[in-house]
This record gives sequence, structure tokens and C-alpha cells, in this order.
Amino acid sequence: QVQLVESGGGSVQAGGTLRLSCTVSGINVDRYCMAWFRRPPGEDREGVATTYAGSDRTRYTESVKGRFTVSRDNTKNAIYLDIHGLRPEDSAKYYCAAMGAPYCLDTYYDFRIEKYSHWGQGTQVTVSS
Repeated sequence: QVQLVESGGGSVQAGGTLRLSCTVSGINVDRYCMAWFRRPPGEDREGVATTYAGSDRTRYTESVKGRFTVSRDNTKNAIYLDIHGLRPEDSAKYYCAAMGAPYCLDTYYDFRIEKYSHWGQGTQVTVSS
């Protein structure tokens, strides 16, 4: 059984820092495209960062470049999202998700929600001004 469990969310002031973790079981994070999504209140889910299977490459949505860093630890079978300079507009529920082959082999499918086969339950981030 595949499980993705997020942790690390919380309530912080603007300008603060958080590290979100996603612990994975049942699949190997190095063999999937592992991504972070977020859903702000009243809005659709959006992809913010992704890693690629068997690669050190990463990709970010424009609004988080320079502030968010995604990383993968193959020994712990986990991924992380380090967030610096938090802004109120970063308030959202953050989810990790896994996308396997064949979609993971084509960046066309990055952040296409329907192509991610496994999802966590999410962790809430609330940023106050």
C-alpha cells in the first residue's frame, strides 16, 4: 500500500521559514516525479515544485522561485519543501504527490493533477502579516 504523509505545516508570521516533509512508503521516491502542490482557500490546487525520477533536476512555478526549495532524500524515502520569506498569499494546504511512468518521463505532464497517482492528506500552512 502506498502512503504519503506530510508534516511540518503551521502558523507563522510573514517573512518566516518552514520545512515541509513528505514521508513515503510503498514506492521509491527516486523512481517517481515527486511534487508539491498547494490549495489556497477558495482556489484550485496548483503545483509549486517538483523533482524528477533518477535526476537532480527540479522545477518551480514562477511565483515561488527563489523562495521555495524542493529536495529528495532517497535514503529516507522522503521529499522536503523548504520555504523562506513566507507571504500571506502562501497560506494554503500543501500536498505531496507522486507521478510515475510514462507521464514522469515527459515534462509536459508536470503539475497536471490528473496524472499524479498518489497523494498525501496535506499539511496546513497559515501565514499572518
